[in-house]
Amino acid sequence: MNVVTPRRILAVATLVAAVAMTANGPAGAAANIQVAHSCRDVVIDATAPVITRDDILIRAPRSTVWAVQTHVANWPSWQPGVTAVRRTDTGRLRVGSTFIWDVEGLHVTSTVRQVEPGRRIVWGGTGNGITAVHVWTLTPTRDGVLVHTEESWQGDPVDADVPTAQAALDASLRAWLENLKRASEARMAPGQ
Repeated sequence: MNVVTPRRILAVATLVAAVAMTANGPAGAAANIQVAHSCRDVVIDATAPVITRDDILIRAPRSTVWAVQTHVANWPSWQPGVTAVRRTDTGRLRVGSTFIWDVEGLHVTSTVRQVEPGRRIVWGGTGNGITAVHVWTLTPTRDGVLVHTEESWQGDPVDADVPTAQAALDASLRAWLENLKRASEARMAPGQ
């Protein structure tokens, strides 16, 4: 007898999202990511050919790190690879918020899939044929905030050169974390 558990529901939702991505493209997967959201945390695509996970400890309050990370219009001021960001709505980021941004030569449209203010944000999007799901989790520690990020990439450009795509995503997320750390900790400096 099969017992339905939250873990099993998440596994099925993730599988459905992966199948929809293959069958229906990004729009089908996005609809199914919402299914996973209604059951549990939205996750990266575990079947994607490129996945990166990374962490950094930031010595600043979680509210500061959250504010720096989620004020997307300010990204170009502290994230050198981001040259432009445009929100399609106003106010705080929420499920369904969309932002269009240029990063490292890619024009990306991202939609927020999950928000737990101060703790977790997930967005997904497409840019230049690459479909991504990006998860950010902030966990307070006695020494600051541990920021964990993970992202999955798939699409024809990724399939064409997985090692190069993997190296690019690894480097991009490491740089993002280091820049987030600098920007967040600078807000804590005397006189800031």
